[in-house]
Amino acid sequence: MSTSIDALSEGMRKRLTLAACILGSTIVFIDSTVVTVALPAIQRDLGGGLALQQWVVDAYLLTLGSLILVGGSLGDLYGEKRVFVVGVVSFAVTSVLCALAWSGTSLIVARGAQGIAGALLTPAALATITVTFSGEDRGAAIGTWTAWTGIAFLIGPLVGGWLISAASWRAIFLVNPPIALVTVGLIAFAVPGAGDRGRRQPVDVVGAVLCVLGLGSAVFALIEAPQRGFSDPLILTTLFAGIVLFGAFLAWERRTATPMLPLRLFHRRNFAFANLETFAVYAALATQSFFVTLFTQQLGGFSPLKSGLATLPVTIVMFFASSRVGRLSMRLGPRLFMGSGPFVCAAAMLWLRELSPGFDYWTEMLPPLLLFAAGLSLIVAPLTATVLADAGPGDAGIASGVNNAVARTASLLGIAIVGAAIAGAGNQLDLHGYRTSMTITAALFLAGGVIGTAGIRKVALRAPAVAEVAR
Repeated sequence: MSTSIDALSEGMRKRLTLAACILGSTIVFIDSTVVTVALPAIQRDLGGGLALQQWVVDAYLLTLGSLILVGGSLGDLYGEKRVFVVGVVSFAVTSVLCALAWSGTSLIVARGAQGIAGALLTPAALATITVTFSGEDRGAAIGTWTAWTGIAFLIGPLVGGWLISAASWRAIFLVNPPIALVTVGLIAFAVPGAGDRGRRQPVDVVGAVLCVLGLGSAVFALIEAPQRGFSDPLILTTLFAGIVLFGAFLAWERRTATPMLPLRLFHRRNFAFANLETFAVYAALATQSFFVTLFTQQLGGFSPLKSGLATLPVTIVMFFASSRVGRLSMRLGPRLFMGSGPFVCAAAMLWLRELSPGFDYWTEMLPPLLLFAAGLSLIVAPLTATVLADAGPGDAGIASGVNNAVARTASLLGIAIVGAAIAGAGNQLDLHGYRTSMTITAALFLAGGVIGTAGIRKVALRAPAVAEVAR
């Protein structure tokens, strides 16, 4: 295969490498959102109520968010190409397991395994781009990768709706193996193997175990509490254990010489407050997507395809507005955008809260969705640029990984906490639960706006050396 690589022109090899990284990452980001629109169909087929729907989403987010920094360390140890291939193949295999799931439990387990594969794949793809390109070409390549994977994340509900309407919910997982096969072919053909790199920073195994157990215990308690009751000994035990284990994780990260979460970065003001805002905003984004999608199908009577199409305007507005906002924030500083954007989103959530079954999409749902899209466009690019700029060029890669892990963890906990707050009779989403979820979502956005306004220093940003890991 090395002869094939040698025969390629340098430009063609880089283009094929970039294509492989985009294709491989696309399946991870689509699967972060595509499953949401399939939840009602999964529930009808496998049962389980709201708790199953939460676990199908959160099992994936739990392993992806808690292990993504470990995945980056494995790439350093064993080479980006090798870890990239293992991640892509594993994602394809676990996707097939999801499609073949015969019960709610088997689907949840397969989704957790899929998240582990995504945690290998995602940082390896970005690292492959980083070692393949340099200078301005690196910035352009990562910008292209970010744009395409970001689009994949946003169009997930639309793709899922179409596949469910045309076939079944199992089809959303069966599209991944063909993409993975093409990706592996491109990697083998175009990506050169790494030379002898020696051993770099070892994997923080203790930190990874403490993080997974801490988050997993807390999420289990929050999701199962509506069924068992918060006074149930199992719920109290797992919730307390989760808090203690996550506290132990933070203590370990402070003392170990090779942490997966370098807490020193949080000594930098804008980095710390930008990640706090990331936590609030991405928890709100997760709950907005989860509960609005359930509402449109279970209470609004939308088909899966129509539910996916309903949020398409948000994708369109984000695609055209985000780059322009990013340029403005580089010139004017991020504070204005990171402060005002969440407040606009909060207003849109309170507007969406007033929807009732039988609503008219064009006059009642589309206007608040467009307002939400405008607010979200003000947040995303400045937030990412702030995290990377305050970390500095030497720490841009790890800062990107930390910010992505914060976003995934926020999504995980947001769905679990709001789900526990609204779970009603029959473990189903009802109108009161939907409106409560939108109120909490608005409060999370408001918190993000307060953090951005009060915490972010008004400074002009410099162009970061490495762009973000796409959401």
